[in-house]
Amino acid sequence: MVVPATDQPATLDRCLAAIHAADDPPEELVVVDAPSALSAAAARNAGAARADGDVVVFVDADVVVHRDAFSRIRAAFDGRPGLTAVFGAYDDRPSARGRVSAFRNLLHHHVHLGGAGPAETFWTGLGAVRRDAFLEVGGFDEARFPHPSVEDIELGGRLRQRGGTIVLDPAIQGTHLKRWTLRSMIHTDFARRGVPWVALQVRNRRLSGALNLGWRHRCSALAVLATLLALVLRSPVVALGSVGAFVALNHAFYRLLVRRRGPLDALLGVALHGVHHLVAVAAVPAGIAAALVELSRARRTLASEASTV
Repeated sequence: MVVPATDQPATLDRCLAAIHAADDPPEELVVVDAPSALSAAAARNAGAARADGDVVVFVDADVVVHRDAFSRIRAAFDGRPGLTAVFGAYDDRPSARGRVSAFRNLLHHHVHLGGAGPAETFWTGLGAVRRDAFLEVGGFDEARFPHPSVEDIELGGRLRQRGGTIVLDPAIQGTHLKRWTLRSMIHTDFARRGVPWVALQVRNRRLSGALNLGWRHRCSALAVLATLLALVLRSPVVALGSVGAFVALNHAFYRLLVRRRGPLDALLGVALHGVHHLVAVAAVPAGIAAALVELSRARRTLASEASTV
């Protein structure tokens, strides 16, 4: 098991205590807490290199695993000899205070719950991968991802390209301890998730329908854009219709918010969800531009190398 902790997170003790208290705990635990300049991707690679087991389990330092998490991971690999990787989800009882934190963590839980089954991505919050497959594809791309981003998604794509089988099992759960603010949510959704994920799809020349890139998410984004446009054009009927469509598309998530947080937080959640989708829409042109800039740089580098030969 590998836990990246080079930023000395205050949640590390709770994370490790849960690992030790779990049923069927891992035979080894590698905590990568130095050097401090090491990125999360590089820390995970370093931890995997030090691990000896056939399966490497990654747990983020702000996740408190459920007691049965490792039992379920063992069962997943024992039951499917051809399984390459499996990952789980946050539970629906996030401990971080604040409405934005509750919304963001419950949204993650809801998305993973709806994506159960065969997957084309990976997740390092609570995920496991066969060590030989991990090393064969070169681990996480720490050069491309010097900050926490979509390095796990990109790894999952390479595992799938090599013929690997990945499963999302939302019954494998942990409690997320991270505290979110509106600012950190927008920054993460745009700069650390949206833009690099769009750029990744452009580089791969393939649109993904995984997790929150499915048809419901895309239709929801269109509904939010329609609402915004209707407000600008002062068309209240169209705006109300678009909001109604948005709520209908995501009613299951809002029922979860009502159940866990109450009507007021659910109402706020609708607004935060709209912001989430607007940020995702803004990330599309930015991600395409980032991919094109990277492609242009790569071509110039190749041309320069060819001219010196």
